[in-house]
Amino acid sequence: MKLPATTIPGAISETNNSLPRVLMVHAYYRQRGGEDVVAEQEAELLASRGHTVERYSTHNRDIDDGSKVATALRTLWSSKTTREITAVIAKFKPDVLHVHNTFPSISPSVYWAAAQQRVPVVQTLHNFRLLCPQAMLLRENKVCEDCIGRLPWRSIVHRCYHDSAAQSAVLTGMLGLHRALGTYRNKVTRYVALNEFCKQKFIQGGLPGDKFRIKPNFADVPAPESSQQRHGALFAGRLSSEKGVHVLAKAIGLFPTEPVEVIGDGPERNLLQAEPTITLRGFLDQAGLFAAMRRSAYLVMPSIWYENAPRVLIEAFGCGLPVIASNLGALAGLVEHERTGLLFEPGSAISLANAMRWAAEHPGAMRVMGLNARRMYEERYSPEGNHRQLLDIYRDAMQATPLAPAFAVDRHYKHRASTEPT
Repeated sequence: MKLPATTIPGAISETNNSLPRVLMVHAYYRQRGGEDVVAEQEAELLASRGHTVERYSTHNRDIDDGSKVATALRTLWSSKTTREITAVIAKFKPDVLHVHNTFPSISPSVYWAAAQQRVPVVQTLHNFRLLCPQAMLLRENKVCEDCIGRLPWRSIVHRCYHDSAAQSAVLTGMLGLHRALGTYRNKVTRYVALNEFCKQKFIQGGLPGDKFRIKPNFADVPAPESSQQRHGALFAGRLSSEKGVHVLAKAIGLFPTEPVEVIGDGPERNLLQAEPTITLRGFLDQAGLFAAMRRSAYLVMPSIWYENAPRVLIEAFGCGLPVIASNLGALAGLVEHERTGLLFEPGSAISLANAMRWAAEHPGAMRVMGLNARRMYEERYSPEGNHRQLLDIYRDAMQATPLAPAFAVDRHYKHRASTEPT
């Protein structure tokens, strides 16, 4: 069942007449995750800054109600989405259509519907789905780039998506069809990559580099109290193999004196249950997570895949918490070694244990890294900065759309000129 499209009224009616009207599109995951949170918070951020925002949402848990054949066909092309999006556009008259996730219940047909209605499309790339059916460039707990730049038929052989050749074939078919149709090259006006590393991977995979803009995720995190005492390690996230839980478990065995607080749950919880220095908290709300971040000395991120822009890292920086992370992919750029945290050899429990031991022996240096992390948050990941970046991307997309109504572009740029400082 489709969630109803809902309007989020802006806070300032006068401003609403001169800021882009945004239609947010997102297919919710069966298990709620970071992408779902980002889609919601960006919509709320825009509304709080005076935009009029409407949301078109579906929920992927509803695909269990239909047949496998119908689901496969809808993954390739959803006529239902085309009809509904066309109707929403006609009624709401957005200046920009901002897409977060289309897989599988919305499908790439949403791009065609927007193009037909002359609405520029901004697509945020939260994962590597357009390059890899499994979305993480990970196979058998190792980074895999076999399908970058080519049709991902290997995913069928290796049963990369849900350990199913049939489901992997559906995703391969979706990517092959829309690459052949030129959907990804021609029907998306601007792509949003979360960092430079991810941008380069997508360009390597064949997406047009001139359509990319970089904008990280954001979090609204009040400044921590500088006098608060900090102690021990923190892990927050899904307890699964790609997050490197097995690496963390082995590292704790090598350095068993450091207390570790674990927030989250998942299939590899059992790897951590036997360790006496670990406190398993399960899932906590945001207030509970922030409290844990403000009492810990550092966050551990032992991921073995190319993390894009994990919110937990941004939230940690906002809480003045340095991060010990795998020297892998985007993490290698998000964490500045010995400035906002420490980097260790990916997949190496010995390297992680050594980093944790160094952190425990140098609390003063870790506190300085925490202060640097908070400054980094204020510079890059605050709501204010994120809104400015979103606005620039929307205006860029509007200007780049030849068929966009001229009055809309003129109106927004005149407003920008009248409100920005000279």
